[in-house]
Amino acid sequence: SGSDKLTDKGKAVLDELAPIFEKSPDTNFEVGGHTDSQGNDASNMKLSERRAVTVKSYLVGKNLKAERFTTKGFGETQPIADNNTEEGRQRNRRISFTVNGGGK
Repeated sequence: SGSDKLTDKGKAVLDELAPIFEKSPDTNFEVGGHTDSQGNDASNMKLSERRAVTVKSYLVGKNLKAERFTTKGFGETQPIADNNTEEGRQRNRRISFTVNGGGK
């Protein structure tokens, strides 16, 4: 909570995704950062953007082209679980990928 640092588990997931992204070099993605509802809206929006940028940077470090990835912070605006429980808040602190176009 409150961090944009990648966990070891997060790195492992991105390590699995990188070869998949490599197989579609003409496909672009939006990296979306999300937070739980703890804290104020403005801080959560900034945190979510930092999370997305951190993931993009990690993928670029895996030799993927930076221009293939845009970043967007969603803050707490798109919860997928109940923010009234710890489990729900953990699920809401996430990164999402959306295909932006391209691909063959």
